Amino acid sequence: MTKILITGANGQLGSELKVLSSKYSHFDWVFTDWQELDLCDLKNLEHNISIINPQIIINCAAHTAVDKAESEKELSDILNHQSIAIIAKWSYENNCQLIHISTDYVFDGNSSKALTENATTNPINVYGLTKLAGENACLNQNPEAIIIRTSWVYSSFGNNFVKTMSRLMQEKDSLNVVNDQIGSPTYAADLAQAIMTIISHPNWKVGIYNFSNEGEISWYEFALAIKEIGGFECKISGIASSNYPTPAQRPKFSLLDKTKIKTTFGVEVPEYKESLRNCMQLLANS
Repeated sequence: MTKILITGANGQLGSELKVLSSKYSHFDWVFTDWQELDLCDLKNLEHNISIINPQIIINCAAHTAVDKAESEKELSDILNHQSIAIIAKWSYENNCQLIHISTDYVFDGNSSKALTENATTNPINVYGLTKLAGENACLNQNPEAIIIRTSWVYSSFGNNFVKTMSRLMQEKDSLNVVNDQIGSPTYAADLAQAIMTIISHPNWKVGIYNFSNEGEISWYEFALAIKEIGGFECKISGIASSNYPTPAQRPKFSLLDKTKIKTTFGVEVPEYKESLRNCMQLLANS
């Protein structure tokens, strides 16, 4: 039975893969978070992966706190870069398929059209820099790996924009949301399904792929959609990023072009509102 190792199993994507795993019971699933497989323990990481000895690794683990990363550069580099080099090296030497999850934050946000996988990278914050270093290390150590870049991830698990906005819209009369950062959200359940579509595909085509839901919106428009679907009364106003300073700079434009993943693997990419509705329905029922 093919063994799949999931790192970062308690994160949003790892949690969605756990939900999906029951549909793929012909795989032997091993879900690990830092308690079971500490990616910061670089010295023992290869040995600890060897004990599990998977045939497929899906690396969902990352230091994703974008603002915190500015002051936690070392931790960010260990989790987003150095540990990836070791995982990629182990997977290459042990004939293990590797899917590594990356981010739209490898771009500077100066584009005005949807970014393909070949678009020039130029990160503008520590998170993006360490994630790009991780991509490069991954492909250097394992040229057979697949990297998936995604953006604005949310789910019914963990902390995310959808859950925060849903809560605030019930607590407050009005909210300000930035309206000059453009991209597309990713429902982690859709990304999990895309990953399983790739793993189940007869052809393993190596390289970088983009995945997010269909649509081109700002965070403000995303908030409006949450308000509409949730039936909230809260007044939402759009503001410029300059009125909401954060430790880490964000790309102004990071819309991902999904053509490659759709044509190569036949991955279906749902429209963002359809997926948002599914997630909010789950949240309402829980």
